[in-house]
Amino acid sequence: MTEKRRMALAILVGATGSHIASWLHPETRADASTSIEWHRETAQLAERGLFDLFFIADTPAARTSNLAGFSRMPLYMNVLEPLTLLSALAGATRHIGLGGTASTSFSEPYNIARQFASLDHISHGRAAWNVVTSANDFAARNFGLDRLPPHAERYERAREFVQVVQALWDSWEDGAFLRDRSSGLFFDPAKQHPVQHEGRHFRVRGALNIERTPQGQPVIIQAGASEAGKELAAETAEVVFSSEGTLEGSRAFYHDLKGRMAKYGRQPEDLRVLAGMPLLIADSAQEAEDLHQTLQHLIHPDVGRMYLGMDLETDLSDLPLDEPIPEDRIPKSANFHKAFFDHIVHLIRAEGLTLRQLYLRYERGRQTLRGTPVQVADRLEEWFTGGACDGFMLTFSLLPGGLAAFVGKVVPELQRRGLMRRGYEGSTLREHLGLRRPPNRHAAA
Repeated sequence: MTEKRRMALAILVGATGSHIASWLHPETRADASTSIEWHRETAQLAERGLFDLFFIADTPAARTSNLAGFSRMPLYMNVLEPLTLLSALAGATRHIGLGGTASTSFSEPYNIARQFASLDHISHGRAAWNVVTSANDFAARNFGLDRLPPHAERYERAREFVQVVQALWDSWEDGAFLRDRSSGLFFDPAKQHPVQHEGRHFRVRGALNIERTPQGQPVIIQAGASEAGKELAAETAEVVFSSEGTLEGSRAFYHDLKGRMAKYGRQPEDLRVLAGMPLLIADSAQEAEDLHQTLQHLIHPDVGRMYLGMDLETDLSDLPLDEPIPEDRIPKSANFHKAFFDHIVHLIRAEGLTLRQLYLRYERGRQTLRGTPVQVADRLEEWFTGGACDGFMLTFSLLPGGLAAFVGKVVPELQRRGLMRRGYEGSTLREHLGLRRPPNRHAAA
């Protein structure tokens, strides 16, 4: 009898919650973003809920313009560096995976390979690297550029970057470090395989100064929705976050992405697709809707304009709130988050919403699912069993309250339906996700 397929669960942690006005709600802790105690307690709560992955998004920049708007929506303005934070959380948790973002546009392969290998050792095999190319010019200016390179060029660099990192992770075979006191041999020289890479973007000659990790290689995460992003994911990713807004769209993305893997010599089971699912849980549907509307009315108009403008890639600060955005203010194409850009343009052209209506309607990815624990479980089951995903990247409008409600009320319902584990059965993130441990390329040869 075949064991029943079980959904994977990850949480994307954004301090007070995913809603842009969450920090204003009295149930949240305004200083959560730099509190190690808050992150520790939240990670432990997710682990009690048997989540696979605790995930930290990041950008290597503070905003330096439009501070009037950002002062009311402190997006990435006061946050801990992900690798430092996750290393601290490794000692406060035992099972949950620890994933963080690091940009291929503003890092070097050796640094990233070493940092995530170290996290994998510190956590005993629970590390994951979210590969991004970055999506704002604030970051570019921190690293000597006036603006981000073109989208295609960033992905070309990212592809080569990942290749070098994976080669560095294989620069020692398993068991290379003997630590044999009787022979006086600390490592086996025959099991070192220095990288000799000469590419367009990188020139690397050397080996990591740390042994192969418990997972063989940390898990690689990606979230690109563009053609270049999907190709990179099909070639290299082991977890992908999808942001399609409908069941049909998510199902199409799922089959499209997995269908691209064969040409890279990979099998569909080598990749887990986690659908982004923003949640607001309450004891009744009306209570959930009321809380959502409370949060919506906490959005300041300056924040609404700015939030839309970031994803539409244009300044909306001078436009009237109660008129539609003029066609001549819409850029011809996106250079940052193409999926978000396309969604806003569709809302403008298809529904003719005013700027105010637009920012009250718009949500990145898909609209927040607002409902009771049973309604939430129903939606997750529908998407999971309907071929749209292998699990979910969950966000909560308010933290930690939303996570507590999910762990206390939704997890038992999913377990009752046989869709979730009742306990961790492995010790590494790969084991949680059902991903194979990659063999060392040199040992296999």
